[in-house]
Amino acid sequence: MAERSSEIALDELPSRSTHPVKETNSGGTLDIEWQQLHELKGISCEETCATKSNHPLVHGRLERADAQEMKLIITADGRFACTKCEYSTDVKSNMIKHTRKHTGEKPFKCQQCDYSAAQKCTLVRHMTTHTGDKPYMCGECGYRAAFRSNLTHMRKHTGMKPYKCDQCDYSSTEKKALSRHISYKHTAGKKAYMCEECEYRTVDRSDLIKHMRTHTGERPYKCDQCDYSAAQKGTLNQHMYKHTGDKPYMCGECGFRMADRSHLSKHMKRHRSEKPYKCDQCNFSSAWKGNLDQHMLKHTGDKPYMCGECGYRTARKSHLSEHIRTHTGERPYKCDQCDYSAARKDNLDQHMAIHTGDKPLMCGECGYRTARRSLLTEHLMKHTGEKPYKCDQCNYSAVRKGNLDQHLLEHAGEKPYMCDECGYRTGMKSHLSSHMRIHTGEKPYKCDQCEYSAAQKGTLHRHQARHSAEKP
Repeated sequence: MAERSSEIALDELPSRSTHPVKETNSGGTLDIEWQQLHELKGISCEETCATKSNHPLVHGRLERADAQEMKLIITADGRFACTKCEYSTDVKSNMIKHTRKHTGEKPFKCQQCDYSAAQKCTLVRHMTTHTGDKPYMCGECGYRAAFRSNLTHMRKHTGMKPYKCDQCDYSSTEKKALSRHISYKHTAGKKAYMCEECEYRTVDRSDLIKHMRTHTGERPYKCDQCDYSAAQKGTLNQHMYKHTGDKPYMCGECGFRMADRSHLSKHMKRHRSEKPYKCDQCNFSSAWKGNLDQHMLKHTGDKPYMCGECGYRTARKSHLSEHIRTHTGERPYKCDQCDYSAARKDNLDQHMAIHTGDKPLMCGECGYRTARRSLLTEHLMKHTGEKPYKCDQCNYSAVRKGNLDQHLLEHAGEKPYMCDECGYRTGMKSHLSSHMRIHTGEKPYKCDQCEYSAAQKGTLHRHQARHSAEKP
């Protein structure tokens, strides 16, 4: 950087440097640059400030306060230089904007909330959170953005990562991601901000502020449509999609849509068969660390969450919350198209597919489609032959855990399901359902080639084989 030659306060600069005014034949009106400076500083000029001589009288005290807080240096080559860091510029208005990073001044106020900004363009960007305007759309997946610059999103489709780390092989689609990478990976010993509650350290003060909320429990970001609040603004933005129904992130492989960008990243690992999280006690691996953590409980047998009503224990807090609803009868998830309600959100999501007919999940082998992720997982095992649930008393294995549980009843001799009509008992609930049709006369399985119907699916298959045998 050029040698610094002089230190000077804003109100001490020569009038031509400090006040770039050009007197005109129309009475010495302010130059356009002065008008921009007023706008940047949030100053409203009165008529008495319309000339070069009057301006310092009107705004002198305001600028003097700035000068006491922050001084500027003019270098030998005429550039403005910051006294707090290495930044320099030829444009005074740029320096004024820059100094706000150090002083914390935010003159631009939102009229609809408490938000304020150091720059007008930042306030304009903020206003889209109130208007909801998103005029820019991705042609690949329909993702919408409030600003053209946000369509760096396109790099997700092209795979372009123009921002390269000069210290390792890391590259990124976004400049800020590269900055974060360098801060966290290549600044060992330079993490100036430290949490007093734990050993967390960071190079970014804003990261420390966010981190502290994990200790204080502060959740400053409030939803204006329900009681939800969040510690991070991004988390609130994701929550708002529940109210709007917007799912801007779409998988290019199968068309599955979601509201959370992180969920899309996790979903894509399924297509790539990427499972970086490995169990060190068996062959289990997962695309998600949370799944591995849950899996490890099978080895440890730890079930820390217990129901106070019946003693039911589980490894997952969310499962206990769902279980409690079997006692309370609470069904908080309501269908807005019929009277259906559910104790679990995923049950409601599956129910909604009945109304929409939507089956976003598709098998890449045979084209089978379904609305339920668990059904697709089970279906894929038909192609792979995988049967992960093994009986420890014989060679039986199953695709579903429920099937294994039913099988184990045969070894135990237990038959908990009984017919109230005739006393028939069985170890499988599905067998009882089939048996009950003997009493009700129900025949739900219809032949699509004649009027035949059957109480059992297997009986229908045998009937349909006759039609096949009749064909020449």
